Amino acid sequence: EISYRRGEGQSKLHRGEILINSELEMDEFILEKFAFSNALCLSVKLAIWETSLDNFVESIQSIPEMLKLRKKLKLSHADVMQKIGELFALRHHINLSSDLLITPDFYWDREHLEQLYDKMHRFLSIDRRVKVVNEKLQQCTELTDLMRNHLNEKHALRLEWMIVILITIEVMFELGRVFF
Repeated sequence: EISYRRGEGQSKLHRGEILINSELEMDEFILEKFAFSNALCLSVKLAIWETSLDNFVESIQSIPEMLKLRKKLKLSHADVMQKIGELFALRHHINLSSDLLITPDFYWDREHLEQLYDKMHRFLSIDRRVKVVNEKLQQCTELTDLMRNHLNEKHALRLEWMIVILITIEVMFELGRVFF
């Protein structure tokens, strides 16, 4: 739990408590609140994406066990593509369309605010959490690639058998024409 208060001295984060200098002018007060809030907002977004990833993992967790037990996978190409789409959408949100991996440009010329943002960012363990999420995403990507390859091989085998059957039928027709 993070508490917040205004007080004397420099604004800081100490043991889960945000202290904002009460002597600041309103503009500076708002900017410092924003720096802390921005990191909190990222943490909340990340928590939502962590939950989405956990739900995704839960939806595919039976697949490795089925493969291990050599059971037949009952997945259609559309199902696998949907899972791949879900996974890549999540990766896109986390790694490309958020500020989870870099400090926002807003702080480049505001060093004091960047320090407040970074301190809150570290306190919320955002970098570690993003690393864990990306490791999970990598494992899920490997599994969805395996599922897609399995379906492609199954489809290729089916096509090969169709070709063999068609060639056999053609040979039988030719033999029938030659002998009858």
